[in-house]
Amino acid sequence: MTGVAVDAGTGADVAEVELTVVVPAYNEEHRLGPTLRSIADHLRKSRFAGWELIVVDDGSTDGTRAVAEAAAAEEPSVHVVSGDVNHGKGHALRLGVCASYGRRVLVTDADLATPIEELDRLDRELTEAGATAVIGSRALPGASIETHQHLARELLGRGGNFLIRAVAVPGIKDTQCGFKLFDGDRAREAFAATRVDGWAIDVEVLQYFRRKDWPLAEVPVRWAHQEGSKVRPRDYAGVLAELAALRTRRLPGRGRRPRAARDPRNLAVAGLFLLAAFLLQVGRWVDPGGRYLPDSLQDQNQWEWFFAVTADNVLHLRNPLFTDLQGFPDGVNLMANTVMLGLSVPFAPITELLGPAVSLALVMTLGLAATAYAWYWLIRRRLDVGRAAAVTGAALAAFAPPMVSHANAHPNFVVLFMLPLIVDRALRLCEGTRVVRDGVLLGLFTAYQVFLGEEPLLLAAMGLLLFAIGYAVVRRDVAREAIRPLARGVGIALAVFLPIVAFPLWWQFFGPGSYHSVLHGDGAGNSPLALLSFAERSLAGDRETADGLALNITEQNAFYGWPLVLLAFAIVVRLWERPVVKALAWTALAAAVLSLGPEFRIPGTDTVLTGPWRALAHQPLFESVIESRVAMVCAPALGMLVALGIHQLVTARGVRRPHRVAGLAAVAAALLPIVPGPLHTVDRAEVPEFVADGTWRDYVDTAAGESLVPVPLPDPGAAEALHWQTTAGLGFRLPGGYFNGPYGEDRKGIYGAVPRHTSNLLREVAVSGRVPQLSKAWREQARADLEFWRAGALVVAPQRHTEALRATLEGLLGRKGTWIGGVLVWDLQGGS
Repeated sequence: MTGVAVDAGTGADVAEVELTVVVPAYNEEHRLGPTLRSIADHLRKSRFAGWELIVVDDGSTDGTRAVAEAAAAEEPSVHVVSGDVNHGKGHALRLGVCASYGRRVLVTDADLATPIEELDRLDRELTEAGATAVIGSRALPGASIETHQHLARELLGRGGNFLIRAVAVPGIKDTQCGFKLFDGDRAREAFAATRVDGWAIDVEVLQYFRRKDWPLAEVPVRWAHQEGSKVRPRDYAGVLAELAALRTRRLPGRGRRPRAARDPRNLAVAGLFLLAAFLLQVGRWVDPGGRYLPDSLQDQNQWEWFFAVTADNVLHLRNPLFTDLQGFPDGVNLMANTVMLGLSVPFAPITELLGPAVSLALVMTLGLAATAYAWYWLIRRRLDVGRAAAVTGAALAAFAPPMVSHANAHPNFVVLFMLPLIVDRALRLCEGTRVVRDGVLLGLFTAYQVFLGEEPLLLAAMGLLLFAIGYAVVRRDVAREAIRPLARGVGIALAVFLPIVAFPLWWQFFGPGSYHSVLHGDGAGNSPLALLSFAERSLAGDRETADGLALNITEQNAFYGWPLVLLAFAIVVRLWERPVVKALAWTALAAAVLSLGPEFRIPGTDTVLTGPWRALAHQPLFESVIESRVAMVCAPALGMLVALGIHQLVTARGVRRPHRVAGLAAVAAALLPIVPGPLHTVDRAEVPEFVADGTWRDYVDTAAGESLVPVPLPDPGAAEALHWQTTAGLGFRLPGGYFNGPYGEDRKGIYGAVPRHTSNLLREVAVSGRVPQLSKAWREQARADLEFWRAGALVVAPQRHTEALRATLEGLLGRKGTWIGGVLVWDLQGGS
């Protein structure tokens, strides 16, 4: 709702109304005149070029109306709204606010107990903190009470205010101070929805803002008791009575519906994100069991196996934290691998009925859409931007190039819908509104995220800490207020979190198959060029460039592109006065620098610099992190900056239409190059008939503990045998495999099973095609390794160097294999 301001001298229309001041008045003939003059004098000198002052005469029986009309005759920006009967302050405020046109609306009492000069403090908070309403408070540190009420009156007032806060608006320390500044459109909506006519309207309006998740802020103000105040101590009891009446008016069975149900546009947004996730994954949906993502390397085989083995454990009431189906006979610590128990367990029935390929496709598609919607919800709630801006920012956060890269292979880095919820609960704790509830929920949310992915949780904690540091530096007052409720809430969260995860984490770090850390070697950090270049799947990307700047195609952890970096820089410069923008910019910059690793080379030079990651590289937990992944923290930070930039473009006053269009075009030009194409898929390799039709059962006695040994043994570079195993319903055990497990006495983490001499030999033959000279020692070693693996049969599928493998195995075993069901088989135990 907008309006026209009137020039005080000419009466001409000059600009939009930037500020409306609403003053309710009842029998205020002696104080009203000086109050209106003070307000008008201040507004003429303020930053508000267009303003209006609305006086609401609530049925006064003295000369209040005449005083107001006289002021309106002198100053055209003063308007009078009159009523014949006194209804109460709530009725008067509702009339005045609903009659307003200001982009911002200030409500203040006729006695001007809070000086009009305090408006500047509230205006600054509304601008910088991103709030939609700012409450002048007499109860916050920094407030100045220049003239106190009588002690008994003040104590009664404090007690009443305490009860109101506890019952109706927890977290707001002074609901009844009459000096409040609102976003105009939201104020008009909220006041129009009120039902009380008395003093409780302040509380009812604040409750409405809370229900809408519109951010509230409270700032300390100067205040002085004025003789003749209309507020009496018993009025606080009246407020409680009005609030009780509001509750009784709510009909049974008519509770709040979910927001998505109340606003179908949110359902449309969810549908849009689901469509985007489906289009990204459309190649695998053509035939989930028959299509393969080659850019997943071997991870699709691994993840389908994770879902299959979890379903098998759950449905057969076995320990979901361990299995010996891979890495036989030592087995695999599933908690120490990213099996995503938080989804693979509830998806067990689907996995059992439709297969692990369908389960994985569903998780990747639905999880990515849910993640995008969760970021959308957080951006709308916390940044108070328009729907289109929030959709764009959330899409960037969820579908950024690093996320698309991981969508090939790593569901735990794509399905991140819990992270926005965790961030929101942490921010709620800072507000101190419902510390116990928010602490409990934070503990539950964090515990659940542990079973979705621990490394993303660690990165999210790093990002949240960076943001907190940045925001605390620019808003130290807010940080001081947040410390106590945050510390208390985190303590409650830990009390909830630790009992849930204690045993699973003990199993992960100390149980069978546990390990201490996984070393990724040198060069795991980003090149500075990776932050400015384009990913392979991005519209402007090419594989050769991306491959040269990343560990592999599933680890393109930056690649935001130089146009987006320039756009973010421009947004930060334009909105620099906002603390949240400074904190987001610091978060993105710090994460980008950390992602460069312990040392990095300046592009185009031989200069190598030490990076801040060096301080974390060998610390517990961080030593297993691939440092280039820290740049993924930039995705939501950039998404939020873009959302703020779009909102500013769309809503900024005084921006001409051509400039607005040009700005939005610049945003599109920065985002278009990183729009992803569908993930690449190919026909999946056929499972040999020997496995698919069950012939293997004639050669492997599973009851006697025998295993099936594919040649070469499955490892992180060639794990197709895992697909054989899931096709066979996990009927046989496999030595080797693709997982994380321990190596050596110090139990350092490695990828795959502990290599043995024979497995190394067979892998070398498969790669090189050269048949080695085989001595007696080699044959004895092969016999020992086969006994260790409890091999029932050796199986060689057709491959590049089949003949070399055949000759090597004949030399090791002293007999020929047999072609059965499309594979070459050595029956080691004479069949079952």
